[in-house]
Amino acid sequence: MPENHLREMGIAVLKTEAKSISDLVSRIDEHFVKACQLMLACTGRIVVTGMGKSGHIANKIAATLASTGTPAFFMHPGEASHGDLGMITPQDVVIALSNSGTTEEIISIVPLIKRLGVPLIAMTGDTQSELAQEADIHLDISVEKEACPLGLAPTASTTASLAMGDALAVALLDRRGFTEQDFAQSHPGGRLGRRLLLHIGDIMHTGDDIPRVSADVTLSQAMLEMTRAGIGMTAITNGNEEVLGIFTDGDLRRVFEDRIDPHEALIDSVMTRHCTTVKADILAAEGLKVMQEKRINSLLVINDDQQLIGALNMHTLLRSGVA
Repeated sequence: MPENHLREMGIAVLKTEAKSISDLVSRIDEHFVKACQLMLACTGRIVVTGMGKSGHIANKIAATLASTGTPAFFMHPGEASHGDLGMITPQDVVIALSNSGTTEEIISIVPLIKRLGVPLIAMTGDTQSELAQEADIHLDISVEKEACPLGLAPTASTTASLAMGDALAVALLDRRGFTEQDFAQSHPGGRLGRRLLLHIGDIMHTGDDIPRVSADVTLSQAMLEMTRAGIGMTAITNGNEEVLGIFTDGDLRRVFEDRIDPHEALIDSVMTRHCTTVKADILAAEGLKVMQEKRINSLLVINDDQQLIGALNMHTLLRSGVA
């Protein structure tokens, strides 16, 4: 059946590419270590280059290095001989990818790279190729065969190249002691970055946007303040802005169940005392954890003098991308 053939072909591709990666294990040798040491000693940037499909992989390797603590960028070899070679400085290290090791656009700029005295790391599938022989360090990324049944489309070879690039990047990451915080600094727009960089003070409602009432107002007046602020709660404070309690949508439902007259009852009699408060300098992710553990949807933020300075709810965290 055609469906079975498609499934078998997909499985065959994955098996071939998996083998291309497993075969690399024995090549994580002294050449790999020297390449890492050369990159660690680099005082400039790692310049990664490649043509065609290897170029796409080189671009990804450069991006992975840059995001894990090793300054790097991609240089198109075709553009290099038309001015972009000026991107390279004597303090840099070049990584060149070419499965054949004979890519004309790369071979043509090798003498210029050497003239600058820039170390060259080559990743090729042929240890006897011109690029492999000219490189200061060669990493063997050869594969037994491509996953393409025609043996033409770069498949297993590009997978092996990408895996070797990841191996380099992660080895350097570990050696540099790169942390989650460092990663977040490079990814401020990503979810991890927001979780590790955003503080409560960055997202909380402040000033007039904080719903608050005094303890002597009626429940109906407190409800009006909740409606004005639109975050499902109001803080109750004294004359020094110190927090006395909180009243939330959940408290309101319980009040109605008890048939309490909102025009007669004072907020002081129905508010939740000893409510959970946090400081503005804790991470927003920590605030989320507090809310989840205590099964609450709102938080009041206080300063060192126990005065109210902010408020937030679960929707605030959702909008910030932390939750």
